[in-house]
Amino acid sequence: MKRAPAIIMLFVFSVVILLPFSLKTPTVSAQGSYNIQRVDHEVEVMYSGHVVIRDTITISGQLIGDFLIGFPSKYGAYVLKGIAYDEDNNVFPLSLGVQLAETGFYGAKVTFKQDSPQVFTVIFILSNSILRQESAGTVFTLDFPAYPTLTKEVAYCEVELIFPRNPTVLTITKEDGEITISTFVKSNLPALTYSPASATFSITSGNLQIITIKELARQITINPAGDIVAYETYRFTNKSPSSLSSLKIGLPVEASNLVVRDEFGRILTTTTLSSSGNTQVFNLTLISSVLSGGSTLLKSEYTLPSISSTAPFTLDFDLFPDFDYYIEAARVTFIPPEGARFLTPYLSEIDTSTTLIREPFQETLSISRDGVSKVDSAILSENVQVTYDYSPLWLSFRPTIWVWIIAVIGCVVLVFWKRPKEAAPLQIATSEAYVTLSSEQVRSFTEAYDEKSRLNSELQNLEVRAQKGKIARRRYKVQKRTLELRLDNISKNISDLKKTFRSAGGNYANLVRQLDVAEAELVEVEANTRNIDVRHRKGALPLDAYKKAQMDYQRRKERAEATINGILLRLREETR
Repeated sequence: MKRAPAIIMLFVFSVVILLPFSLKTPTVSAQGSYNIQRVDHEVEVMYSGHVVIRDTITISGQLIGDFLIGFPSKYGAYVLKGIAYDEDNNVFPLSLGVQLAETGFYGAKVTFKQDSPQVFTVIFILSNSILRQESAGTVFTLDFPAYPTLTKEVAYCEVELIFPRNPTVLTITKEDGEITISTFVKSNLPALTYSPASATFSITSGNLQIITIKELARQITINPAGDIVAYETYRFTNKSPSSLSSLKIGLPVEASNLVVRDEFGRILTTTTLSSSGNTQVFNLTLISSVLSGGSTLLKSEYTLPSISSTAPFTLDFDLFPDFDYYIEAARVTFIPPEGARFLTPYLSEIDTSTTLIREPFQETLSISRDGVSKVDSAILSENVQVTYDYSPLWLSFRPTIWVWIIAVIGCVVLVFWKRPKEAAPLQIATSEAYVTLSSEQVRSFTEAYDEKSRLNSELQNLEVRAQKGKIARRRYKVQKRTLELRLDNISKNISDLKKTFRSAGGNYANLVRQLDVAEAELVEVEANTRNIDVRHRKGALPLDAYKKAQMDYQRRKERAEATINGILLRLREETR
């Protein structure tokens, strides 16, 4: 019997210890007493097929701390970006991928450092992978959460689906029924609602393109006169099952003189579609369609209004207009005139997404953003004011540099043009030749050459007299034989002296080579002259051709003789 009270005491103690754990319920981060009066749940399909889920929440009471919101976990893998803000566009910290009270949900946590506003909005941007296009090309199926998932009951929830254009056919399938309109409501929406749904709709061709824009690079160039030219580069991929033959892009509303080229430099046809707010939309007709899964690059160029002409120069620029598509990475670069210096933004105001490059003659300012879409334009202030200082004297910088370069080149050319000419190759100026050759040897050479010329002249006169019959035949032969013997002796003597000259080297050897060339030229001319004489006498060479050949050979003979006479004259001067 004594064991019974002990057992009872042990049972009571166990109940006291385990009761708190058995009564444990899911907790949420939000503190305070509040109720969710209304949620406006918008599901918007952008032109690029990306989906914007926009939940505007109205509460009553006091919310202190964190607020949890989400949707079924199947959509968590497609979340690209999230943002939370109030009616005054004050942005609150938003943590993505947090755990809700139960599994099977993807959650996000909004952190309020002070008391929460009565109305605030949470936006999620989802990938276009949850949108499926049928092969026909105009029928799409969207998988989306029909209602938001909250940790408290919602008194009233209104849902609206928004499309780039009104669909011609629409069917929404959800757990609580099928409808054919884009707006529906739900009262007393339970906490932790799990509500996947699908919408099948048809939309006019060209108003919805499932594409991924990997990069947008925008360059704003300002010339010294204040004129602005913008250059843009788009890199995108076609994710739809059909080919892409046209594309819509958004530009600043002040843009004009638009020219768009494809990756091969071909100019595309552009059409203005609409203009609203800070954006005007253009349709681009591609010359070559982009196949499913294919990528391409487009480059656009347009002008913007000029800035004020008084210093300091100020440019107010909206970085990214109301894009109805999602850009994974965007960059805007400002390039002022050469010699300009940025005054604003200040270095202390520049964050990690902004780069200011200062070079000796050029400064550039670059601003980068990730995940750019119409959401950023509507909520975040993306207007940038760029101020720079610029002196008009820089206009003459480049022309002055070119003038100096041309002047330097002209001076160099003039120096080379006016420098002394090199010595003529026939001039004897080396002292090395005088070491091995005496003036007597040089004199003997010139006299021998003169004798050779005289004997050749006598032989020619003898031939002429014999042809005219002014000398007897026997006497002609005797005189000719005598002259030829003397000519042979002189030629041998000249040949020996030439060897001596060649051995001496220097200009003497060069003179001998020139003499040999000139003598060979004379021999060739004489042989050719005799040849044309024979051909002309036989009638094989017309008179005109004969006279022309004679004149040509005569000029060649005169040049060769002039060369020989010039060499002999220089050698005679050496012996004086």
